[in-house]
Amino acid sequence: MKINKLIDHTLLKQDARLEQIQELCKEAITYDFMSVCINPGFVKAAADALKGSGVLVCTVIGFPLGANTESVKVFEAQQAIADGADELDMVINVSDLKDGRYETILHEIKALKQVAGEKTLKVIIETCLLTDDEIVKACELSKEAGADFVKTSTGFSSGGATPEDVALMRQTVGLDMGVKASGGVRSLADLQTMVDRGATRIGASSGVAIMEGLSSKEDY
Repeated sequence: MKINKLIDHTLLKQDARLEQIQELCKEAITYDFMSVCINPGFVKAAADALKGSGVLVCTVIGFPLGANTESVKVFEAQQAIADGADELDMVINVSDLKDGRYETILHEIKALKQVAGEKTLKVIIETCLLTDDEIVKACELSKEAGADFVKTSTGFSSGGATPEDVALMRQTVGLDMGVKASGGVRSLADLQTMVDRGATRIGASSGVAIMEGLSSKEDY
């Protein structure tokens, strides 16, 4: 896949302004990124700005803690899709994972995938808070529930993606499921490392800088 189509061009800061989202969309069109990843309140604006461009609208559900109830996440996902979202990045409840409430997590992911339908559902597992065994379990649950991707991080916790975690996620889910590395991917070298370890999507606020690291437009 072309490098630009690996990137979800991301702006999830709490103080992001509409003009910044509009600029993010312009950059995404210029570089033909896979998507822009934005908070739900900006989905309508992004959908309008990207209409006809081929760049997708990705938004986050239960972000950043994942501690909302399932019914709240379902409603949030329904609203996001109604507003024009093409992809949903949901955050699992890490407490449920650590306490062994696996059926609760499985049911929630299934419910979100039912809302998403043919649209892409990515499951953020927040790897920096998990042991290797917990990463494996979160990936297994996500795959069983029918999610399209597992994703490392929100970027709002104690750490982002690491090559080791990405490799473990890829090893767990196999070749038919997506793995998104997010958090701390700031350069072309970072991106290439994550892809080498098995990432098929990159969440980054530094998408433009990554593309400027290429030697020519023919590289993407």
